[in-house]
Amino acid sequence: MSTKDCYYLGFIVKTVGVEGALVVSFEADDPSKYNQLESVFIQIEGKLIPFFIEEIHFRSPKGEAVIRFEDVDTIHKARHLCKREMYLQMEGLPPGEDGAFRFQEVKGYKAYHDQGDYLGVIHEILEYPGNPVFRIIGDEQEILIPVADDFIQKIDHAEGSIYLQPPDGLLDLYK
Repeated sequence: MSTKDCYYLGFIVKTVGVEGALVVSFEADDPSKYNQLESVFIQIEGKLIPFFIEEIHFRSPKGEAVIRFEDVDTIHKARHLCKREMYLQMEGLPPGEDGAFRFQEVKGYKAYHDQGDYLGVIHEILEYPGNPVFRIIGDEQEILIPVADDFIQKIDHAEGSIYLQPPDGLLDLYK
């Protein structure tokens, strides 16, 4: 399993106390949805290692939590996990809001203009701060379209397609 097959959940910031607790910064719209997690994967030396959660307590609505992992019961063991990324298998994600999607869900989807013209395949979503962008690889070119509710007309998960209505003139830049 690689990070491409997982959902980036957050980052381990620092230790708390001397008994192995860690402060984690969750990068999610609603971090409280993750209060029932049983396990996560932590990237260590390029590998995803599973860790089972004993306890999780959210300290702020912005996504900061204190986590205790099984078998991490000393500050020395906890320090080894600091400054590392934390991931969750896609199957372990809590349900999204109605109509919402996660970036990983639409990778590989066929992208169409809302008028039906084929644009290409969503190769990835570039996550610029505050401005994620669909990177669509078409037959002859790359197309970049901002990820915004106003531009997404329809997502068909069954067919693996997404219909977009980009801002006026944006597609003209790629002709």
